[in-house]
Amino acid sequence: MENSAKENAQLFSKTIILPIDRSSSKSESSASKEKQTCCGGIKIFLGALSFVYFAKALSGSYLKSTITQIERRFDIPSSLVGVIDGSFEIGNLLIIILVSYFGAKLHRPKIIGVGCLIMSAGTFLIAMPQFFMGRYRYEIFSSSTNSTVSISPCLQDKSQIPLSVLERSQAKINAGCEKEVGSSMWIYVLLGNLLRGIGETPIQPLGITYIDDYTSEESAAFYIGCVQTVAIIGPIFGFLLGSLCAKLYVDIGFVDLDNITITHNDARWVGAWWLGYLIAGVLSVLAAIPFWFLPKHLPRPESRKDSSTSSEQSKFIIEDNKEHHRSYEQQVKILEMAKDFLPSVKNLFGNPVYFLYLCASIIQFNSLIGMVTYKPKYIEQQYGQSSSKTNFVIGLINIPAVAFGIFSGGLIMKKFRINVLGAARLSLGSSFFGYLLLLSLFAMGCENSDVAGLTVSYEGTKQVSSYEQTLFSECNSGCICSKSEWDPICGENGITYVSACLAGCKTSNGSGKTTVFYNCSCLGITASPSRSSSAVMGACQKGKECPKMFLYFLVISVITSYTLSIGGTPGYILLLRCIKPQLKSFALGIYTLAIRVLAGVPAPVYFGVSIDTTCLKWGSKRCGGRGACRLYDSNAFRYIYLGLTMVLGTMSIFLSIAVLFVLKKRYVPQDENIIANGGRGMVSVQTRKDNFVNSDYLIQTTYWPEKETRL
Repeated sequence: MENSAKENAQLFSKTIILPIDRSSSKSESSASKEKQTCCGGIKIFLGALSFVYFAKALSGSYLKSTITQIERRFDIPSSLVGVIDGSFEIGNLLIIILVSYFGAKLHRPKIIGVGCLIMSAGTFLIAMPQFFMGRYRYEIFSSSTNSTVSISPCLQDKSQIPLSVLERSQAKINAGCEKEVGSSMWIYVLLGNLLRGIGETPIQPLGITYIDDYTSEESAAFYIGCVQTVAIIGPIFGFLLGSLCAKLYVDIGFVDLDNITITHNDARWVGAWWLGYLIAGVLSVLAAIPFWFLPKHLPRPESRKDSSTSSEQSKFIIEDNKEHHRSYEQQVKILEMAKDFLPSVKNLFGNPVYFLYLCASIIQFNSLIGMVTYKPKYIEQQYGQSSSKTNFVIGLINIPAVAFGIFSGGLIMKKFRINVLGAARLSLGSSFFGYLLLLSLFAMGCENSDVAGLTVSYEGTKQVSSYEQTLFSECNSGCICSKSEWDPICGENGITYVSACLAGCKTSNGSGKTTVFYNCSCLGITASPSRSSSAVMGACQKGKECPKMFLYFLVISVITSYTLSIGGTPGYILLLRCIKPQLKSFALGIYTLAIRVLAGVPAPVYFGVSIDTTCLKWGSKRCGGRGACRLYDSNAFRYIYLGLTMVLGTMSIFLSIAVLFVLKKRYVPQDENIIANGGRGMVSVQTRKDNFVNSDYLIQTTYWPEKETRL
């Protein structure tokens, strides 16, 4: 006990001054004090880091839950929303190398604190446009907001045209109309998400290494597991927060909600998307506070003093009494690192197992990130669900399934002591059965809603057309209607009409959501003679089979999420065991960088571009520009969304098969030699076992926002 106290005092004399005396009572007192300081400090850091992981996971998942809200609020296409989503990864990449290298030389807790403040600033910046854009305006028939003015929906005379329509027509002529206030406010959302990515960068590498440096090897794996568990909980609350905010109208507190004519299921509905970002920003500020009071160093535990795995800072930080050697030694180290860099890269990419697994992971994460990003949108458009219900379902059902799958994968690896070959098989099997289950979702979609002029003709025959001219028919030829607006009404015949004017409605009664339209000439074509030609505000509901299909979709989606997640941990084990031990950190860095650059950034963009091609009816901005999509071709959306996911997944499976083939060819004979060589084999087996233990926490350190939302 006395010797350990002396060693600790010598090693950490910079941060902790302990009275060393020959008497055993003083030594025991010093050791006890040091142990309490170490345990107390690391537990405080663990609690603070867990809260930071929770905060950043919550804000990241909340962004996913507001994709459709942002698209509608700023009247932008899905492809542009994909760019906004990918800006987080770009921000992270801008400084990840600088933070990872120089962060270890500086005050790590304070750098994490600065990162939290930057992250909160970015989160607040995302919400700011709401307070500068003015009130949200959507396409609407003028008389539906004012019961005292009776205007015929079917405008047969220019003198009947509301002033707002004339003003809009005049505004379209103005060349500078597209530059109205709010037309480019989405840039602030992009910059805010970019800042979020920059602020998040130091949290993972510096936080994990700080825990690893000042805890025992056994405790490090447990502590980091605790942190990652909290990170899994964050997205659950993020999507539930998204569900709550989506129920509230975007301008709640600023407008009279009785005058709002749209409901939660309407394609024009925008919830209070900005409110969640304010809450997430406050959480990030609170998470930063503890790190300003934590020390730069903590006492190292007994078991780590003579360990070959020295602390990260001890590799970079030179003691004060060697200050005059600092510059020279750093120059020598930089030269040595420069000489070893290219050979290390060559060694890494010359390893066929690592290279093939890297390619398989890049393609698979393209598939998963694209699927996760647009999953809320897919559920809303395919099954006619509101944003609020969609986010609630994802947060309460899908994400827990992902968490349980990751846990199950680690448990299977530990219980059955699966080797590297078994890990490759388990990872491959997980992907194969996961994508096989995903294939069944092609049969679980809903048919297109009947929309006159778009998915059905005015006579009721099935058709799919995105040409605006098909919106006009003989039944509405006597009306002066706009073909660019989207203000749907539901006829008694079960067909949705783009507007009351295009339905040929002559009169209306009531106001707001209770507006009823009468004498609609286009309804008389398909309606039975006994029915009146009337319609109500809002689009008609999806078919009767759709709720049942949605239930089937949820069941298969949960099972698929669980199955795909099982392969996560075995995949990391394979990654870490297929390379030389001294290249582990470098290999993980290259792996994370490749996933971010080649999957995290491009996947949301090209998925969004592909989804935009399925749009049948685009909304219009106030000045006549193209806004967000109001109606998609459900069948085309399903085939493109699931098809793109399946094609990428299948490619990754073929590459995983190649990984397994090469692994069998290269590594099985080596394992047999190990067993045959007796004592020397025992040493090798023990070395591999040690690598496995050490890799338990290395696996957890590779982290990105999509990991816990792999749905």
